[in-house]
Amino acid sequence: GASGRASFVALNCAAIPPSLFESELFGYMRGAFTDARRDHAGLVEVAANGTLFLDEVAEVPLASQPKLLRFLQDGEFRRLGDTDVRRSSARLIAATNRDPEEEVAAGRLREDLFYRLNIVHLHIAPLRERPVDIPALAIQLLTRLADRYQLDHADLAPDALAALTAYQWPGNIRELENVLARALALRSGSTLTLRDLPPQVS
Repeated sequence: GASGRASFVALNCAAIPPSLFESELFGYMRGAFTDARRDHAGLVEVAANGTLFLDEVAEVPLASQPKLLRFLQDGEFRRLGDTDVRRSSARLIAATNRDPEEEVAAGRLREDLFYRLNIVHLHIAPLRERPVDIPALAIQLLTRLADRYQLDHADLAPDALAALTAYQWPGNIRELENVLARALALRSGSTLTLRDLPPQVS
């Protein structure tokens, strides 16, 4: 409903070409650039009264960081090609796989933006440091993936669970999700076994 923080919008900053980042985040007006054939609301507008999740926030182009900072400070932004200032009350959550302090030191992340984003800092240990969590996480991800791709649900055989738990997961949860999605799509039966897993895991 409209009450509370309804919408949740996610953007992987690493997946957006730098030239398109601002139009994706803040929107644009018709005619703002060659392909802008209609007015378009950006994600900060879509997420108003909700949550905007910026994944890989260290990848935000340096040129766009002042505009993001301004939005974080006062909730104000402009669509590309617009003179009107708009407001959004979207709450922002940001995540990065990089060390943000190193990114600041290297000049890729503005220090003022880092401090503005870093109000509550959660360090989530990589999967290899918490193998005890892997079985429950794998089962939860399998259910979510089956629903998302409209595939039959699958259980994990003990040998597959053991292999998933023993593997180091250099790519963390994303890699686990990719391995499970592949196994779901290519499986040989209703239970995923060791032979349904890619060679590096099994």
